[in-house]
Amino acid sequence: MNTSVQLEQQLMSIHRKSYPAYKSLAGSWQFPGFILHIDHVQGDPFAAPSKVSVEVSQKTAAFPEELFDRKDKRIALQDHLTREFSRQIGEYMFQAKGSGKSGLISISRCGQEVLERTALEMNGKRILVRFEVGFPANGRTINAPELKKILFDYVPQCVKRALYYKNLNPKVLREVADLAEDQTFIREELRKRGLAAFVANGSVLPRQSGVSDKPMKGAVVFESPKSMEVELSLPHKGALKGMAVPKGITLIVGGGYHGKSTLLKALELGVYNHIRGDGREYVITDDTAMKIRAEDGRAVAHVDISPFINHLPNGKDTVDFSTEDASGSTSQAANVVEAVEAGAGVLLIDEDTSATNFMVRDALMQSVIAREQEPITPFIEQARKLYEEKDISVILVAGSSGAYFYIADKIIQMDTYRAYDITDQVKDICSRNKEEMDFVTAHRKESEGIARWGVMSRHPRLGKIDKKHGQIKVKQYGKDSFSIGKDTVELKYVEQITDSEQTTTLSYVLKNVIEEMETKKNASLEELAEKIWREIEGRGLSCLVKGSYIPSSLAMARKQEIYACLNRYRGFR
Repeated sequence: MNTSVQLEQQLMSIHRKSYPAYKSLAGSWQFPGFILHIDHVQGDPFAAPSKVSVEVSQKTAAFPEELFDRKDKRIALQDHLTREFSRQIGEYMFQAKGSGKSGLISISRCGQEVLERTALEMNGKRILVRFEVGFPANGRTINAPELKKILFDYVPQCVKRALYYKNLNPKVLREVADLAEDQTFIREELRKRGLAAFVANGSVLPRQSGVSDKPMKGAVVFESPKSMEVELSLPHKGALKGMAVPKGITLIVGGGYHGKSTLLKALELGVYNHIRGDGREYVITDDTAMKIRAEDGRAVAHVDISPFINHLPNGKDTVDFSTEDASGSTSQAANVVEAVEAGAGVLLIDEDTSATNFMVRDALMQSVIAREQEPITPFIEQARKLYEEKDISVILVAGSSGAYFYIADKIIQMDTYRAYDITDQVKDICSRNKEEMDFVTAHRKESEGIARWGVMSRHPRLGKIDKKHGQIKVKQYGKDSFSIGKDTVELKYVEQITDSEQTTTLSYVLKNVIEEMETKKNASLEELAEKIWREIEGRGLSCLVKGSYIPSSLAMARKQEIYACLNRYRGFR
């Protein structure tokens, strides 16, 4: 292997040459304590930065094995080291001067969630960090002394400070591992106790603002209603009390701005682990839970929406339903059925983002518009059956309609961000309103024969794929969307995508699925989704990439988001 001395010689030999001469630096170079890989050199100082990675042996890094001997602890430690490396390189950002992106040094910017990423991977043999560097230039002329500063001064300092165990706080590292174990323990307890979610006492649920996901200072901390409180004995933290949300149908009610949606949002992101200090470290939700909403304008391809929509005036089939432009109610019906297909154990719904006619139809409306004239079977008439037959729970924020009180198992009232169990009081009121109870119950029973919750096997066909030089072109537009060929995949309303790198991963997933479909024409959507998920679980995110270079910008997405992405691709016919 070439040495750092040889790299320095090569670097200085191309000083003041044209920028493409930088490409001669590509390869692996042995430095004291680590190997530097220059994986890809940018073609121009104004182009995307060069791709660089650093490899440190575990013998050198010397992290105790007990910090990463389980998958959950390994991912947590990787996340922590990524954040630490990011802090270190932040000190040197643009310290090297030049034109364009000269002097840029960047790595994944981690949010409040703990995600597995390609930015930093570790095992018992090594730590590998992937990041980007803007190779310095004056105009389009190589500035070798400035790149020398980055590669020979800045990077070695960052490696030593962020990736050597001896230079890190062992107490903090132990806390990272312990928290991961405790979070896994709670997830296992959910399954053992038949719970949909757990919210610890003392949790801080409100966020700083709509653009900041950090905890709000001075916020009211969460306290469980005594009737819903359980105590867990965590392996490291010990006794922890909090609210146990049981399986079944749970309503979250209360006045406007009292914390209903805040609680639901915390549960929505409780499918991920959170870092210490986030305030939601011990807000844990069934990790298959899916947020469901109306999504006007989305494409739907070959979905059985007949449990909710039947007998359309135009005679269109709803057992195998497709549209390029779904309405609010149709899109929400498709979202529910697709969630069942994706293996969701809990549906999270906010009345504010739902189609009203999909959620409920009151007695007056049903007396004016006869049942046989209305193709929509509202969700209220199917929610109980969904739980009883499919073991899929519902957590619903409701603020305007009390109809769901009659079918709810548990009712939580939020009052100035404080939770109260009002189930008994509401059920007492409902029992005295026998006419409406009979109405809701009667129509639910009437509709039960409609619902067929067996998911049909979908075999989508590929439309024409736009390719460039035989390759499928993919372009990302932040967290909310990406294009593949000439089709744009809109993910704005897949609300549990929390990081743009998850979107990058989903673009690679879809590209792989399309390539698979080109050779395996009769595969079902379920086969394709499950196959690529098994590969990701078994081989990691690198399995999505063809070739030796692995991008630094991939973050783990759940199987549920993989299904959601495939379902929103307009190229399927």
